[in-house]
Amino acid sequence: MGAAPRRAGLDRALGRRLRGAAGLAALAGLAWVARDVPAALGGRLTGARAERAARSPRFHDGVFRNPGGSRSMAGTPDRNLVRELIFGKQKRRPGVAVPLSRPGAAPATDAGRELNVVWYGHASALIEIEGRRVLLDPVWSDRCSPSSLVGPRRLHQPPVRLDELPPVDAILISHDHYDHLDMSTVQALTALQSAPFLVPLGVGAHLDRWGVPAGRIVELDWEESHRVAGLEITATAAQHFSGRGLRRDGTLWSSWVVAGAHRKVFYTGDSGYFDGYAEIGERHGPFDVTLVQIGAYDRAWPSIHMFPEEAVAAHLDLRGGLLLPVHWATFNLALHDWSEPVDRIWAEAKARDVRLAVPRPGERVVVDDPPAVDGWWQAVA
Repeated sequence: MGAAPRRAGLDRALGRRLRGAAGLAALAGLAWVARDVPAALGGRLTGARAERAARSPRFHDGVFRNPGGSRSMAGTPDRNLVRELIFGKQKRRPGVAVPLSRPGAAPATDAGRELNVVWYGHASALIEIEGRRVLLDPVWSDRCSPSSLVGPRRLHQPPVRLDELPPVDAILISHDHYDHLDMSTVQALTALQSAPFLVPLGVGAHLDRWGVPAGRIVELDWEESHRVAGLEITATAAQHFSGRGLRRDGTLWSSWVVAGAHRKVFYTGDSGYFDGYAEIGERHGPFDVTLVQIGAYDRAWPSIHMFPEEAVAAHLDLRGGLLLPVHWATFNLALHDWSEPVDRIWAEAKARDVRLAVPRPGERVVVDDPPAVDGWWQAVA
């Protein structure tokens, strides 16, 4: 064999080896990227936790269900949602940076009557009530996803770091979707804070897998309460669904009532509009402030997220005082314009004479003296 054929054979062999090495490197890269995904998916209901879930009136045929029934994706025959997601003309991101605030020290007030809310973006918020602090659905990660490299990414940074949060008395989780329950945030709060996590039935399985001590996990069914630091915290109804992997509705979802001796707060979590709000208002209201989901709606899934006008109706059903909209601004999770939810709720609140506060992320709202709505987001959209 001549020199040229030998060189050609060596080149082919080297090419095969390089391609094989590249393939191995690619597989190794994918494995590295996905290394945290199995843990982020969370745990499964087993043992006593599964037995307790099975006793819930919400649990039927192996899953949790809404009492009136609902579909997470109803679909629309006149639309191609994938095409609209890729080629739609909606402006789903702000045009410039979202302005952030730092809440600083709480204003001096009678601790027995104090009621403030600090909204950090999306559904994450801090309730300061009668000298106690309750943290709602904390998500500080860059993406609401099981992966750190793919999935909806933040449109603004958290206004404060997790280690800058003050000591809290309770951490509430409404359900196990990634934009409300984040593994990295939970693990950080487990190390940084000593407060218990109050969660709907089954969600404790995720916390177990992530290293939260059993003594810091309190699982509640609807209308079950837990006292912590002088507060009565009650899981209440919501119309939604759950799931972090392929399995759906293996854990419960809820709204929350936070009640002190004098002040009361309601948080919807994620929910469609339903007659349960009037029942909650009658049983637990009136509320000094309601934190109500307004974003990520679409007529393709009308029963599991509220439209802004429905959010105002829910607030009125709940017998709320001040309405503070949440679940918007931070993650792009639907097909509407970024600013549309808050534009619509501002108009509806004015039309129905509802007191409204729309803080910048990180801004503290003193419920008895809320800031005037100034349309700050319109300069950002």
